[in-house]
Amino acid sequence: MRSHNLRSFRILFSAIVLICFIAIFIDFKNLIPTKYINIILSLQFIPSLLKFHNIGTLASAGFIAVLILTFLTGRTYCSFLCPLGAGQDLNSRIGGKIRKKFRRYGFKKPHTIIRYTLLGATIIVTIIWGVYLLTLLDPYSIFGRFMTHFGKPVVIVLNNFVAWILHKFDVYTLDHITIKGFQLLTYSIPLIFLFLVGLLSLTKGRLYCNMICPLGTLLGLFSKISIFRIRIDETKCTKCGRCSVGCKSSCIDFLQHKVDISRCVDCYSCINICQDKAISYGPVRLKKKEHKTDTEKRKFIAGSLILMLGLPQILKSQDKTTPVPKKESTVRENKTCPVCPPGGVSIENFNIDCTACSLCIAACPNGVLVPALLQYGVAGMMQPVMDYHKSFCTYNCTKCTEVCPTYALHPLALEAKKLTQIGKVNFVKDNCIVKTEKTACGACSEACPTKAVFMIPYEGNLLIPEVNTEICCGCGHCEYACPTTPYKAIYVDGNPVHVAARPPENIQTEIKTPVDFPF
Repeated sequence: MRSHNLRSFRILFSAIVLICFIAIFIDFKNLIPTKYINIILSLQFIPSLLKFHNIGTLASAGFIAVLILTFLTGRTYCSFLCPLGAGQDLNSRIGGKIRKKFRRYGFKKPHTIIRYTLLGATIIVTIIWGVYLLTLLDPYSIFGRFMTHFGKPVVIVLNNFVAWILHKFDVYTLDHITIKGFQLLTYSIPLIFLFLVGLLSLTKGRLYCNMICPLGTLLGLFSKISIFRIRIDETKCTKCGRCSVGCKSSCIDFLQHKVDISRCVDCYSCINICQDKAISYGPVRLKKKEHKTDTEKRKFIAGSLILMLGLPQILKSQDKTTPVPKKESTVRENKTCPVCPPGGVSIENFNIDCTACSLCIAACPNGVLVPALLQYGVAGMMQPVMDYHKSFCTYNCTKCTEVCPTYALHPLALEAKKLTQIGKVNFVKDNCIVKTEKTACGACSEACPTKAVFMIPYEGNLLIPEVNTEICCGCGHCEYACPTTPYKAIYVDGNPVHVAARPPENIQTEIKTPVDFPF
């Protein structure tokens, strides 16, 4: 096939995929239904592989479809379905507009040692240590972290700016959204990969995909035996070199009439560039000149078999009468374990399967999920963790378990989620302003949806909190509502293994915000 429409179709399709993924991660109002998100995520290789490892059903085995697609058509995943790949194409095109020499790629020898060393190291580290290195280099996760840390805040700023202008004209179609940032160090990893991938794509095209990305290297191995591929007709080629100069994968050796199929991402640009119509895309033609045993393919197949086996911020639940502390609290919170999201089963299981793609962080309507620094250890950096100083886990919400693409967060029915204890409440009397300032409070008790925190008589007319850890679900309403700083008088300590909480006698299903104008 020599049709120029191939490239146009590829650009249109990858643009739609990129727009869909951007919409998923910047959807601060949770307008996109979860079922559509899961459909789009089903063909992301690493998340679907981990999800299949967890539940073992063919419905979750989207990575198999990607392997079949690669076997048939080559590395079309990298150009059609990978959001980071589409972003690199866009960036390399921008680089070409800025400086023409950026678009003069030319044939370059493959970085074979680096490519296969990184692939082998990623597989070994994943088997022995866990998925951290895999998620650090996974293109989908890189894209997700970038959108969560930088893309979504920019969209919210634009929303707030437009809302401010509209409010001047008494038009209240858009609401002002509070931006919740993360700890400063968590921005380092997305920022490093932003510069790494951005600079490489700006100047060197798809060099990240063909030198660093372990998924690109793996799919490149499969593409060596693909049925459809880019072909050069030696009888028509005049060796002008235009195809090589325009190939962003630097994989066309026009002098030898060869294309390095393991690096070709099927962008079809060479078909458009070739004025001699010597380049086409179609089924491989078998040469009958001589028979040689392809040991590389045999090694690849054997290795492959081994691999296969082996929304707006919710206000605090304290009304305007909640006192503001006059003194700083002095007793440090004794948190022994971080709080991982509901559906994680245990911190160990969660850390093994989470790719740190940040989709749950972006989807969380309350903004309680933040990227971890060292809460889980080095291997768990950038994975989501609960931060109850920032917000709380909504009692009637299961959004994070619905969107998780790897099954690191198991889907939970709402009633099951309400009875899943992800942590236990602790009360520090010496930090409570009822004791330290002799001031009535009770914000934590008012916020608690299960009444695991309740008030008892203290001194005179004052009441002080008491806790019942058996019915606590660890949602963090109380910790977020507590007005003391810098240390809370009440906090949630995470459970290493999630357990079942005892059902409360009177369930308060929602936290009601006080009405400002009761008329």
